[in-house]
Amino acid sequence: GADRTLLGPQIASHFAFLEGELARREWFAGPEFTAADIQMSFPIEAADARVGFAGRLPRLRGFVERIQARPAYRRALEKGGPYTLLK
Repeated sequence: GADRTLLGPQIASHFAFLEGELARREWFAGPEFTAADIQMSFPIEAADARVGFAGRLPRLRGFVERIQARPAYRRALEKGGPYTLLK
């Protein structure tokens, strides 16, 4: 159906683009962490939870790990509590 012929290839193309961007630098908008990374963090974290980037998209997986290791991220979880992303 539409998932296999249209959505799947489009999503794969977008992830490949994002992976390529992170091959050029550690963060999305440049060498330093910015608001762009905050905005990208949840959709990328949700996508990783749903499909798992591990071996296929190591730079996106690394991005998720760097975001989750940030002190502010950890403080937010302490304050708001953990959350679960649906798979």
